[in-house]
Amino acid sequence: MKTLRLILGDQLNSKHSWYKTNDKNVVYCLFEMRQETDYVTHHIQKIIGFFAAMRAFSNHLKTNNFKVVYYKLDDKDNTQDLVKNLKQLIKKHDIKKFEYQLPDEYRIDQQLSEFCKSLDIESEAFSTEHFYTEREDLKAFFKGKKQYLMENFYRDMRKKHDILMAGKQPEGGKWNYDKSNRNKWKGEHQIPTYKYFKNDVSNIVELIKKSDIKTIGKFDTKTFSYPITRAQALDQLKYFCEELLIHFGDYQDAMHTDEVYLFHSRLSFAMNIKLISAKNIVDTVLNYWRKHGDNIDISQVEGFIRQIIGWREYMRGMYWALMPDYKTENHLENTNKIPEFYWTGNTKMNCLKNAITNSLDNGYAHHIQRLMVTGNFALLAQINPDDVDAWYLGIYVDALEWVQLPNTRGMSQFADGGKIATKPYVSSGSYINKMSNYCDNCHYDKKEKLGEKACPFNSLYWNFLDDKRSILVNNRRMGMMYSLLDKMEKDQLVNIKKRAQSIIENPDNF
Repeated sequence: MKTLRLILGDQLNSKHSWYKTNDKNVVYCLFEMRQETDYVTHHIQKIIGFFAAMRAFSNHLKTNNFKVVYYKLDDKDNTQDLVKNLKQLIKKHDIKKFEYQLPDEYRIDQQLSEFCKSLDIESEAFSTEHFYTEREDLKAFFKGKKQYLMENFYRDMRKKHDILMAGKQPEGGKWNYDKSNRNKWKGEHQIPTYKYFKNDVSNIVELIKKSDIKTIGKFDTKTFSYPITRAQALDQLKYFCEELLIHFGDYQDAMHTDEVYLFHSRLSFAMNIKLISAKNIVDTVLNYWRKHGDNIDISQVEGFIRQIIGWREYMRGMYWALMPDYKTENHLENTNKIPEFYWTGNTKMNCLKNAITNSLDNGYAHHIQRLMVTGNFALLAQINPDDVDAWYLGIYVDALEWVQLPNTRGMSQFADGGKIATKPYVSSGSYINKMSNYCDNCHYDKKEKLGEKACPFNSLYWNFLDDKRSILVNNRRMGMMYSLLDKMEKDQLVNIKKRAQSIIENPDNF
C-alpha cells in the first residue's frame, strides 16, 4: 500500500522508528511554507535555522535511499499551504494511506485532524518518540489535584525514570539545588569560547529576501552557528559536558553585558526540532558526570536536568492540558501595547537594552533574561499578553508555541491566574542588580524610586502591586510585599504611581 508520511519542520528525529526499515512504498514529504513563515513575525535566524535543518534532514534521508519530496519555498509546485500540498501529493503519487507524527503545536494538530477527517483514504498518527512523556501524561498525573506544581511532577519523573536517585531517595540528599543556582558571575571562572557551526546558509538568506518575508532581528553573516544536524547536536552536547557543565548550575541565572551564553548549553534549538532527544541529553550528561564527578558538583547536573525533565516536560504537558482556552487567558486584564524598543533595543534601561539587543542579534536569551528582564518589564508595564506572546514566539530561534505559550502567558505574565506560577514573577531593580552587572553603567539609579534618574522598574513594581491588589493580595506568597506596601507613606505612593504612569504611557522615552 503506497503511503505518504509527513515530516514537520520540528520533527527531525533520525532515530524515529519510521526510519528503521526502508519501505519502497513509502514517500516522505517536507515543506517550506509561507503558512509557517507568516503566522507570526519570526526572527530571520529562526527561519534560516528551520529551513537549513529541514534541508539537511531531507538530504540525510535521500542519502539513505528513502523517497523524499521536498518543497523549497520557491518550488513551482509549492502551494504554501500544508493541506493543499498534501492533497496534491496524495493525488500525484496515488497514495492509499497518510501517516504523520503528532504535532506539538495545537494549531497544526487541529489542521491535520480536520484534514484526516476529509480524506477518503486511511490515515494514522504516530508519537514523535522524542519526549519522556506523552501528551496526556501530566494531565493524568495531576487529576483531582488543586495545583499543578512542577516540583511534584519533577520528583515523580526522577523516580519513574531512575534519574539521580539513590534507591527511593534523591542522590546527594536533595531533590532540588535551586539555591545553588543563583550566583552572580563576576569573571572568576573563565567562560570558554562557545562552539560555532559554520553552516553555509547564504542561499536561504537570499531566498528569504527574494520572497519578501517579513522578519525581525539581525543576520550579518553567511553561516548559521547553531546545530542543524544530529551530528552537530551531539558535538554541541559533548562540548557542553566537557567545557560548560562544571559551572552551569552556579551561573544558571546570571546575566552579564560581556557574555551572551555564559555556561548555557545552546542545545534548545536542536532539542526543539528533535535532532536530539531529551533522554539522549540526560543520559549523556549523567554518564559524563559519573566519570568526572570528582570535578563536577551534583548541583550543576541537577540544575541542568531539572530544566529538561522538569520544566520542559512539564510545560509541554501543561500546554496540552490547558489548550485551546489557555491562549486567550488574561487574568490580570492587562491591555497596554508592547513598547517599540522591544523590536529595536533602543532604551536607556541597560538591562532591557542588553537582553533585547542580544535577542535581536542572536535569536537567543536564557531563561532569566526572558523571565526577569523582558518578561518582568512587560508584566509591570501591564502589556497585553497577546503582544507579549507574539514577541516571544517570534524572536527566539527555539520558540515553538508548546513551550513558549505556557512559559510566557503562565510563568512570565501570570495571565493564567496561577496555574503554572504560584505568584507573579515581578521584581524591582534590586533583583536584576543581584544577578547581573546591568545596573553598573545604567542611565538610571537602581536604588531610587523617584526622580528622573530613578530605575523605572522600582516605581513600576510598587505601582503594579497597588494596581493589582484586589487580585493578588490574598496570595500568601505576596503577603510580605503587600505588608511593605501598606507601610508606605501615602504621598510617596501617589508620587510613585505618577512616575509609573508616565513610564507606562511613554515607555519609549525611557
